[in-house]
Amino acid sequence: MSLIVALQMDPIEDVDIDGDSTFVLALEAQARGHKLLHYGPQDLSFSSGEIIAAARPITVARDKGNHFTAGEVERIDLSKVDVVLMRQDPPFDMSYITATHLLEHIHPKTLVVNDPVSVRNAPEKLFVTHFEGILPPTLISTNIDEIKSFRSEHKDIIIKPLYGNGGAGVFHLKPDDENLSALCEMFTEFYREPMIVQKYLPEVRQGDKRIILVDGEPVGAINRIPQEGEVRSNMHVGGKAVKSQLTSRERDICDAIGPALKEQGLIFVGIDVIGDYLTEINVTSPTGLQEINRYDGVKLEATIWDCLEEKIL
Repeated sequence: MSLIVALQMDPIEDVDIDGDSTFVLALEAQARGHKLLHYGPQDLSFSSGEIIAAARPITVARDKGNHFTAGEVERIDLSKVDVVLMRQDPPFDMSYITATHLLEHIHPKTLVVNDPVSVRNAPEKLFVTHFEGILPPTLISTNIDEIKSFRSEHKDIIIKPLYGNGGAGVFHLKPDDENLSALCEMFTEFYREPMIVQKYLPEVRQGDKRIILVDGEPVGAINRIPQEGEVRSNMHVGGKAVKSQLTSRERDICDAIGPALKEQGLIFVGIDVIGDYLTEINVTSPTGLQEINRYDGVKLEATIWDCLEEKIL
């Protein structure tokens, strides 16, 4: 059966076809005979009880410079489509939260991936705090005395925005660094939310592993090695992807969180693991499919679509 699939994402014109996970999800959906629609979160409206998207029908192709064609904008009642892939990039701000409230009106009659209520309730750096024994020593606070006390205990620390993404605003403060107070002042000036402070994990030099889970089950992993002199391993800031497999500790972590992911309708999730610790659970717009595909000779987008079709058909 052909499905109607709406992609709620950033401008498709700017997609990196060799790295973008949404793009390969779209390619796989199209290969299965599904119809694709594209719109941005700014094109979403609530109108007299209906959730409307100003969307364009699209086709996609792995052809650089010519990777999509689009038709005219149509007024689409999203309750009439089969699947909405909520794939716009963070930051997880009030715009993102508003989109989850709107999409909540159509889910689960229209399958929204991931469940918008669960997305709203599971910001990356907060959701992870609900799982004991797998989180590194962590403080979430704006209280400078608490932050200084945490640093006094753990010496080497990382400070980052609670709702940041892509490695933006991540600082590594060594025990002799004199910038803690100034950095906290800057954070409180630019962010209304608390900051997250964690014990620095030297194992990050060996990589920050991205593990993909589908419906609560791990299906693949890639390790991301930071550049020399860089604490961040994100690919767009120079992190190097290398082939990886799951350790027994990482399987234990997946076993600990998997049932909660499945129960909450978090179908496509990417988690980040450094050493023995889970640092983030990415439920908004996880990435890594293409990198894992290339190293492991798999097709994770097919695994995801197998799962989605089983839930719908």
